[in-house]
Amino acid sequence: MKSIASAPGKIILFGEHFVVYGMKAVLCSIDKRITATSQFIDEKVIRIRSSLGESEISIDSLDNLGKVQQKFMKPFFYVAQKAIKENSIKNGIEIVLESEIPPGVGLGSSSAACVAVTASVNGLFSKLSKKDVVKIAIQAERTIFEQNSGADSSVSTFGGLVSYDLKNGFGDITSRNDLNFIISNSAQVHNTQDVVRQVRIFKEKNEDLFNRLCREETDIVDDATSSLKENDLHKLGSLMLKNHDLLKQIGVSTEKIDLLVHEAKKTSYGAKITGAGGGGCIISLVDNSNSEDTLNNLRKISDCFVTKIDYSGLRYS
Repeated sequence: MKSIASAPGKIILFGEHFVVYGMKAVLCSIDKRITATSQFIDEKVIRIRSSLGESEISIDSLDNLGKVQQKFMKPFFYVAQKAIKENSIKNGIEIVLESEIPPGVGLGSSSAACVAVTASVNGLFSKLSKKDVVKIAIQAERTIFEQNSGADSSVSTFGGLVSYDLKNGFGDITSRNDLNFIISNSAQVHNTQDVVRQVRIFKEKNEDLFNRLCREETDIVDDATSSLKENDLHKLGSLMLKNHDLLKQIGVSTEKIDLLVHEAKKTSYGAKITGAGGGGCIISLVDNSNSEDTLNNLRKISDCFVTKIDYSGLRYS
């Protein structure tokens, strides 16, 4: 018996970094997925296989997840451990991950993997509701990132467009826009926690400026929410460029990212960093009228692909 589930990656349309300080962010899932396939095996181990490597732990060692050498796999072992204990089984489990999402570039690959693995492993026993899946997936992610907000796992599980802030949590954005984006990879390695720390230092040294930027971000997000509901691509694109300028001011852009944004805005509606910055990816808003020109232009300087909003979220196969 095999249990198969898949979950989409995500992009942040507006509000990265500022969301840490109470401002609202807008996220959406994208139509690039991670698929997890789980099955029972006779060996008494949990085995995980992916394009990034393989790892296994004896069932008898599951209480000590500190032994996991590949840190990014720790959440998956947590999920398997929890399922084995709750269902009192003695078999081992093998989990195979297949991904359409580049890892480590701010597109939510780790969260999508947590969601897919949670649904797949527990599907060996009974299919969980999306609500139950996201609870376990967030717990799993917190084995690595204790302060994880759960935003990425939530949008990956439920799909579509959402707003998020620390005080109010999640809110659906009632829009069925078939928005298209070109995602361009700067190929610059970044560490999210390091970038977040740099922004905190910037804030502490520039309190008045940072507070002003927070107010500007709030206005941008409010206008963007209206533009999404009205499907106003020109306004949405201009707001993306404004948001990128704020991210430049807090120091999370790079010369390569600025070059990508500069080239993208020649033909797209607008472009910006998505995620932590310091590397990673930018997103460019396009439609049928300008997608090909923008793609051809950006491909001269980066690897890129076209994506659109995914409204289905978690899927069982």
